[in-house]
Amino acid sequence: MTGRLLLPLLRLLFFFGRGHGRGIPRRAGMKRGAVRGTLPGMGFFDRVPPPPAPEPPEPPRPRWERPEAQLGAMVTAGLTLGRSGQAAVGVGGVTAYRNGFEFSLLAVMREQDRRDRIFRAQHRHSVAEPLEPEFLRIGVRFADGRVATNLAEDQRFPGPDDDFDGPLLRQGGGSGDGRRYETSYWVWPLPPPGPLTLVCEWPAFGIGESRAELDGRAVRDAAEHAFDLF
Repeated sequence: MTGRLLLPLLRLLFFFGRGHGRGIPRRAGMKRGAVRGTLPGMGFFDRVPPPPAPEPPEPPRPRWERPEAQLGAMVTAGLTLGRSGQAAVGVGGVTAYRNGFEFSLLAVMREQDRRDRIFRAQHRHSVAEPLEPEFLRIGVRFADGRVATNLAEDQRFPGPDDDFDGPLLRQGGGSGDGRRYETSYWVWPLPPPGPLTLVCEWPAFGIGESRAELDGRAVRDAAEHAFDLF
């Protein structure tokens, strides 16, 4: 009885002995217990790939863009640009920077329009189509006669080697509801001394061509007080 049980036990020991010792091959030169994929003398975290190459430097900002890290100086707190019995357009404030100035603009209706036409005040679908009366026209005139408007065909963004000297009128972001709309405009470059004229027209709401005048010298003087945060 003991011999009959001993023989299968010896066979099992022989089988597992082959699998553990000679049945599983090892790579040449690899010590027993070494982790595969690791060279001798190399730490585990030495396998982490090196950091990527640094990003190339950002190209310089176009000379006509508003500075990102500059605090401008206030020129005026606000003024009325145009008004009718149905609506009004006002400039909330003018801020001067070293290369231009920015003004906020508020268009408000006396009563909410059920057709929500105010939402078409700043959005023109195509330059090939006639201007809609709901589109709020905005323009600026320098003392030397140069003019810029928010009409799409007037927009031009000069390149770094372009000798274009402006002016350029660029609209910023906006928000509003069924009665009012707020936005901002960036004007490049700084105006020359003399009259600086802002112009608006809003035919759908009875506002004909209306003007408000600022002092170009005051804008330039305020720009000297703008400063960079870093």
